[in-house]
This record gives sequence, C-alpha cells and structure tokens, in this order.
Amino acid sequence: MIDAHIHLDWYQPDEQQQLVHTLKIDGVIAVTSDFESCQKVWQLAQKYPFVYPAFGWHPEQALPSDQEINRIFQVMEQKFEKIVAIGEVGLPYYTKRNDNSLDTAAYHAILERFIQAAKKYDLPIVLHAVYEDASVVCDLLEKYQINRAHFHWFKGDKDTINRMIDNRYMISITPDCWYEEEIQFLIKQYPLELIMAETDGPWPFKGPFQNQMTHPNMIIDVMKKIAEVKQLPFDKVRQQLTDNTYQFYRLERFNK
Repeated sequence: MIDAHIHLDWYQPDEQQQLVHTLKIDGVIAVTSDFESCQKVWQLAQKYPFVYPAFGWHPEQALPSDQEINRIFQVMEQKFEKIVAIGEVGLPYYTKRNDNSLDTAAYHAILERFIQAAKKYDLPIVLHAVYEDASVVCDLLEKYQINRAHFHWFKGDKDTINRMIDNRYMISITPDCWYEEEIQFLIKQYPLELIMAETDGPWPFKGPFQNQMTHPNMIIDVMKKIAEVKQLPFDKVRQQLTDNTYQFYRLERFNK
C-alpha cells in the first residue's frame, strides 16, 4: 500500500522518526513545494527506501523568483530518472479566493512549464487543481497530450468529474472521506481503477482523526471507507488501489 501524496518534509524531525518506526504500509509518494523542499525530500529518499520523491512548486504561496523556479528545473533535469513524478504543481485556488485581485497569469505560466517538463521527461504530474481551476488544468493537459495526471484531493462539479474520467486522470482520496459528503459522492462517481489513497500529511483531519498527527497508515482507513461507499470487499479495494498507485507511478522501476 502506498500513500499517494504526502509532504514528508513538512513534518518535524521527531515526527518523521515516529512515522518511520510505526509505518505499516509499503511506501509514500513525497511531493515537494519549493527548491528547499526538493532538497529535503531527496535526502529523505536517499535515507529511506520507502520514500518516492516528486519535484515541484506548490501554487498556494507567493510567486517565486525566477532563480527559485530555475533551480527546481535544474535539479529536475539532473534527477528526472530517479524521481517518480513532477509535483505538487497547479493553480492558487485558495489564495485567489482570499484575494480576488490576485493576478494568476504568472501562476499559469509556471504550471505550463511544469506540464511541458512532464511531457519532456515522460513523468506523471501531481496536481493541485480544484473546482473551476480543474477545467483550466484539463485544457492544458489536453493541449500537451498529458495522460498520466493525478489530481490530488480533488473537488469539482459533475461535468469536470466526467471529463477527467473520460481522460483517465487519477484522483486520490483523503481521510476526510469519513465525514465529507462531497468526497463520498466523488468516490461513488469515480471508477475504482482511477482512484488512489493519500493523506496529504501533515494536514490535520477531523472526525475519527481529530487531534491525531496525520500518519501514512491512515490510508488504510481511507480504503475501508472507499470499500464501504462502493459496497465492495476491503481486500479488493486495497489491492486495486495499491496496483493503481504502483502502475501510475511505475514504482516497479525503482529497485528499492
């Protein structure tokens, strides 16, 4: 079982140690948020064989300098054969919602560069694109004929959901599936063969996870809820989601 999306470098060192020593799953896809994050996740991946690194720049922050972005692309050029994906990248939906005057043109340009890199290196891309931003990102993916796209913690309308299904884009479900009807509806609509499980740790959750440190093991609970919503045996769901993640990220090529 693989946690399909986690910010491992955002945990404190003692929390990282706790995760390492209590891990019940097989691995994590460790996404990054800036150049320093790429460096930290790379170091973690060298230390722990269950960490699969992805390089990117998270859009929910102030625009980076040209130097910052170029350094990410330089390290990506050096290590593209040893990373599993480009991500986390996308558009600043929540930042824009808090500041309607935000000019998103530069964010779009940065995202397009990352999509071009995904095409160049034949790597999957991990996307932060929700609600109306998702259709904009779909336009870009279709423009560059990108098929291996992973919309993490996706939320959106039915038309966008159907478009993503038609394009065979992957989504991943978080622990909030236990208490968010919107996510349960998404689980019902989306084909099992296009779903993965993630925590987006260290992001905290409510419901049965209230006041708990978000742990990769929580994807087991995610799989249980998916099985319940889809009225399928847990073992079938666990195996399918695990296979989905291994195949999408081509993890078999990493002899760890």
